[in-house]
Amino acid sequence: MRNSSKEPMAVTSSLNSIHISPRTPRTPRLDIGNRDEEDVELELLNEEERLRSARDFQDIEDESSISEAEDVSKKPISAKDKRNMVFLCVLYLLQGIPLGLALGSVPFLLKEHLSYSQLATFALSSYPYSLKLLWSPIVDSLFFKSFGRRKSWIVPMQLIVGSLMLYISLNVERLMDDPAHNVAELTTVFTMLVAFSATQGIAVDGWALTLLSQDCLSYASTCQTIGLNTGFFASFTVFLAFNSEGFSAKWGVPHLTLSGYLRFWSVICFAVTLWLVIFKKEDKEPANEADMSIKAVYKTIWTICQLKHVQLLIIVHLFAKVGFAANDAATGLKLVEKGFKREDLALVVLIDFPFQIMGGWLAAKWSRGDRPLRPWIHAFWPRLGFALIATLIVYWFPKPPISTAFFMLLIVHTVLSSFASTVQFVGISAFHTRVSDPLIGGTYMTLLNTFTNMGGTWPKWFVLKGIDLFSVATCKVPEAAVDVKVTECVSDHGKALCKDINGVCVTETDGYYIVSAICLGFGVIFLVAFILPTARKLQKLPTSIWRVKMS
Repeated sequence: MRNSSKEPMAVTSSLNSIHISPRTPRTPRLDIGNRDEEDVELELLNEEERLRSARDFQDIEDESSISEAEDVSKKPISAKDKRNMVFLCVLYLLQGIPLGLALGSVPFLLKEHLSYSQLATFALSSYPYSLKLLWSPIVDSLFFKSFGRRKSWIVPMQLIVGSLMLYISLNVERLMDDPAHNVAELTTVFTMLVAFSATQGIAVDGWALTLLSQDCLSYASTCQTIGLNTGFFASFTVFLAFNSEGFSAKWGVPHLTLSGYLRFWSVICFAVTLWLVIFKKEDKEPANEADMSIKAVYKTIWTICQLKHVQLLIIVHLFAKVGFAANDAATGLKLVEKGFKREDLALVVLIDFPFQIMGGWLAAKWSRGDRPLRPWIHAFWPRLGFALIATLIVYWFPKPPISTAFFMLLIVHTVLSSFASTVQFVGISAFHTRVSDPLIGGTYMTLLNTFTNMGGTWPKWFVLKGIDLFSVATCKVPEAAVDVKVTECVSDHGKALCKDINGVCVTETDGYYIVSAICLGFGVIFLVAFILPTARKLQKLPTSIWRVKMS
């Protein structure tokens, strides 16, 4: 095994409420010139000398960068780069397929059979994607030199992912017909699926920066966005629609089962991996003095976390999304429970997708200048407002079938809510890009993006658990004229227990509204008391304050 590390720079994108923060190698190409050496020299200067040096070379750098950008934009994309772009899209697609299942469609399939506490257990399967920073230095450092730095990880990870999907497809009837007794196995299998997919993604992110030529390097994030989005929405939006018997009967299309879908993609995964082993040769990456050992990368992460302003930013990230956590984690599930069809929900998400892209473009424009956090701050109030509206929509949800006007209301609400979410995500990503130390930009960016993702992941378990905790349900037995208090009236198990004594299960107090109120209340207080003053303070700090001293 070879020990050599390249920590990536983070490229961000949004998948509905799920934010994907990939990584790219920390060190730039050797043919970029002496820019790294100049940055190192500037780091050795004091602040006054650095500013003076920056002023002296600013005009020259601006002119050269403009001329270089114009030259690059006029160059046609080579056939090799086009083939590699397609190849990258396919690899990212294979990463997005299991993510769309674990984070999107499967919870909706389980909703009819599990309580919210059981769904909270399954929600733990999404955690590995937010925590992949913990093992990404290992993936970047250990590999078989003869086989290829990236292929050493991509090939085994895809074989494992394909095998797991095949295993689930062969056992889907046993697992899904009685999921209440198989929650632990379902959670374990999908946690492994997400973890191995995330590990494959780490290697693909690193390969993207050497697979494409320098002129086409900017297309790496485009390939990542296309591949991940396509895979995620295929497993979430498209699958939920074709899995619905009502949708199949209405449009005359074949009914798609979870077993068949998983078996198809397992075969594709094996086929792509076999092609990768036989036909795709990985170019050897030249050794770079800037590569750090595994120990050095982890030491760098710890050094960054010791900065006082980084600690403040981490606190902001970990609690900033609590205000709309109930909306993100449970509103969609509640709508399905109220009678909203899964295929209609999938259609709403599909319509919302192009608006997310537009929101990202606008947020990128708004984040320019000396106040990159401006769109992130301004979008807080709309997101909290849309979370409140979502709670009211669930409360006043009509009995099916719903009218066209109400369906349009749901579409408008989803689009606007997602737009605000995308604006926030792009805004905070722009801020991360601005403050990250260029000498360790990949490690810095990935660390900050990890805490951003964790802020949206960790509350999910507490939200779903809290819904069952605060719910009050009663099993009314008309013949005996008695009411028996029960834990919940949502899952098949809860309803069956009541039915066994000839009763009717009735939810008297829905914990969803209590949890929503708690989240919204905390969100408003935390926003006013901590986030707003802290964010304004952080964006006024000079970028030099965010630098770390490397020994």
